[in-house]
Amino acid sequence: MSLVLTTDAVPGQDKVAYWSDAVGRALVPVSVAPRDPRPFDGRIATDSLGYLRISRMEADAKRVSRTPALIARAPGDLVAVGLQVAGRATLVQDGRRAELGTGDLVVYDMARPFSVSYPQRFATHVFQLPRHVLGVADSDIRRVTGTAIGTGHGFGAVLRPFLTTLADAAPSYPPAVGQRLAGHVVDLFTTLITDVTHRDPDGTRGHLVRSVRAHIDRNLGQAALAPESIARAHHMSVRYLHRLFEGEGITVSRLIQQRRLEACARELARRGRVTPTVSAVARRWGFVNPAHFSRAFRAAYGVSPREWRTLHTDRQGDRTPG
Repeated sequence: MSLVLTTDAVPGQDKVAYWSDAVGRALVPVSVAPRDPRPFDGRIATDSLGYLRISRMEADAKRVSRTPALIARAPGDLVAVGLQVAGRATLVQDGRRAELGTGDLVVYDMARPFSVSYPQRFATHVFQLPRHVLGVADSDIRRVTGTAIGTGHGFGAVLRPFLTTLADAAPSYPPAVGQRLAGHVVDLFTTLITDVTHRDPDGTRGHLVRSVRAHIDRNLGQAALAPESIARAHHMSVRYLHRLFEGEGITVSRLIQQRRLEACARELARRGRVTPTVSAVARRWGFVNPAHFSRAFRAAYGVSPREWRTLHTDRQGDRTPG
């Protein structure tokens, strides 16, 4: 039996509240913020096939958030796979940001905070299963959440038409058939998670680490450069950022300082007509405290910044033809 909820007959001022409640009944409790001042319009239809719940949703632009407070009130230990049918979406979970286009899949965990932004009218199918029926390690689920999965080739290309047909025909299946189909969906979703996690186990992490390193190099001169600002720029938590660097042999803060010191050392060793002061070089590369800069430089290079400059200037002078 289908549960169909639509804003058609709801007064304009009550549409958003009604829609928030409708999504909560079909999926899990969330907060909804429209992205358009015009009257909000949406429709959601939900069917259950055994322990599988399928929701077909179409609505105007909005942002949906599953906050820690909402999770505390209604935990809902469910894992969902979303199929973007029309429009675009951006899902953020576990420090990762999935940019979804029509036809893309995404896995998200209803038991942990997430947000989904739809910048325009959209349509999506959401398939929910209890976590325990998947038989997949939590660590593997965490590795695939917040990652866009294309359906142009590979296993995604096999899964997309099946899920589309399943969602469209869900109201017509008798209970016995629905139970069997739910079991097949479990196998398919388990295969999807396994495929993504083992196809390139370090691919996502490696990409993020490279992105963070490039961000650091571009912003060395910004005194505010720190793990907190880097995490914000990459839409991840500071904790997740530190976890990314656990296998890098250096912390994020130490990497920032190392790259700044290297930049200062290069500039101090450079000979030119105009020679900036040591403190000016330090400020240019993000050091706001001269005493801290001198201590860090000596610890790294064994001499003070002034001694470093004198040493390298003398060497260049010795090489200059007389």
